[in-house]
Amino acid sequence: MPIKVLESEVVAKIAAGEVVERPASVVKELIENSLDAGASQIAVEARSGGVELIKVSDNGAGIPAPELELAFHRYATSKIGNLDDLEKISSLGFRGEALPSIAAVAEVEVLTQTSSETIGSYLHLRKGEVVRKESRARPQGTTITVRRLFRYLPARLKFLKSVNTENSHIAHLVSQYALAFPEVKFSLVLDKRPSLRTTGNGDLREVVNETYGSEVAQRMLKVEQNDGSAKVGGLTSPPSLARSNRNYLSFFVNRRWVRSPLLIRATEEAYRGLLMDGKHPIAIINISLPTQELDVNIHPAKAQIKFCHEQAVFSSVQKAIEEALARTPIASSKTVPFSVSSGQWQSPRMIMDNEPAFVVAKLPTMELPVLRVLGQLANTYIIAEGPDGLYLIDQHAAHERILYDRISAQWTQKEVEVQGLLQPINIELSPREEETLRASKEFLTEFGFTIESFGDRSYVIRAIPALMARANVIEIISALLDNLTSKESTHPWEEKIAQSLACHGAIRAGQQLSNEEMRELIKQLEQTKQPRACPHGRPTMIHLSSHQLEKEFGRIS
Repeated sequence: MPIKVLESEVVAKIAAGEVVERPASVVKELIENSLDAGASQIAVEARSGGVELIKVSDNGAGIPAPELELAFHRYATSKIGNLDDLEKISSLGFRGEALPSIAAVAEVEVLTQTSSETIGSYLHLRKGEVVRKESRARPQGTTITVRRLFRYLPARLKFLKSVNTENSHIAHLVSQYALAFPEVKFSLVLDKRPSLRTTGNGDLREVVNETYGSEVAQRMLKVEQNDGSAKVGGLTSPPSLARSNRNYLSFFVNRRWVRSPLLIRATEEAYRGLLMDGKHPIAIINISLPTQELDVNIHPAKAQIKFCHEQAVFSSVQKAIEEALARTPIASSKTVPFSVSSGQWQSPRMIMDNEPAFVVAKLPTMELPVLRVLGQLANTYIIAEGPDGLYLIDQHAAHERILYDRISAQWTQKEVEVQGLLQPINIELSPREEETLRASKEFLTEFGFTIESFGDRSYVIRAIPALMARANVIEIISALLDNLTSKESTHPWEEKIAQSLACHGAIRAGQQLSNEEMRELIKQLEQTKQPRACPHGRPTMIHLSSHQLEKEFGRIS
């Protein structure tokens, strides 16, 4: 095929493919334009996951009538004027690709008015071409409506996920901008349902309350550091408040929401030794740097950046979070014993006063194990003697395996034991968690949960699996929704749920067990299908053979 210059329509769709990955990408570009226009109120509406409709309205500066059509020309922008401006970009949008890219793959309507105009301007575009233009009244600001997204690029539609999944991406994105701009009043409506509403009063903790719930908002620690290299602020969670994936790590550099492996590493390094394996903190971190120390022009969707002084930024973020963690108040705690009396397993752990302990339902009686319990190491590992040497058994991993097999068997046989709650438990969900719940509610019901809507993003839990009786139900629901949302695991949904329930129902490391309790645990482990590994694939035990011991002590050569 000979070399030739592509037609403008083909070029536009190629560019649209880079900028408009999914409906949430459109919402992102439009919100950034609203913020750059100085809006203090931004309303977002989406239907059918954003494919049928995306509408973003603001009270920003508006677009002057003579410039409205120009805004839909490729590389037309009001945010940079020459090459030197690329070295000190302070706006969120600047590449001049968003509006023409969106218009190339959907129908777009714009209604806008500036403060100096007596009437607003309306524009309707199809395939990037103006089909209608007229004057219309509206208050100062801009409303952009996108209909039938990817109508002119249908191949992209087959790569989209379910409506609930696409709604989840939109909800997560709007939440992130609300966290980045607490002084802006955001609202989000998904399929005619209110999903998020912030006050815009500038209080970050209040936005956290709206997105992640009151418990998280109250427990978050203030981050505040200015060491000369970078100014770091925001909120971060105490070690006792963690999640099972990184979806709750939010980073904003000069108010720009970014994905940065460097910032993730800096944050998790600050928590080294404070969190269990597989757990991640909740953090909203704002970093302010001189614009000339950043390159924000390395990604078509402006989602990634490069730092001129990476190590300095890394150190500033790590230090700021470590100092916040150092100010964490020491909570009074008490040890809840691990008990098999009256036929129940009570999961021991360090808990706050008045916090309920885990209780797992009665396990069937099994024969005595071959292993002979000798004791416990560091209140974490059971030491046992076997026919051929010494065994070290991880008590948490072992109990996880036991519970996982029981939960899986109940689900497979459609005989899940359900425990109704005498006092229903209220839970507040983030917009993204709510969409995940809507998508997975049927699955959770199959596992024994009864969860009912109770107003805007509030739900009532009326029943739980019997194995989780008297457990910290809110913690379990949060972990379940994290796991079902996470892209880090490709396991089927039923396996994710069973793993989460087993993990949160199992005894913890660091809790003392009696000999009787340890013997009972080993008996149960020996009856499982895969006693040598927990549901996550980690070993439940280490075996030191008699031969190894004799060799180490020099009894044999």
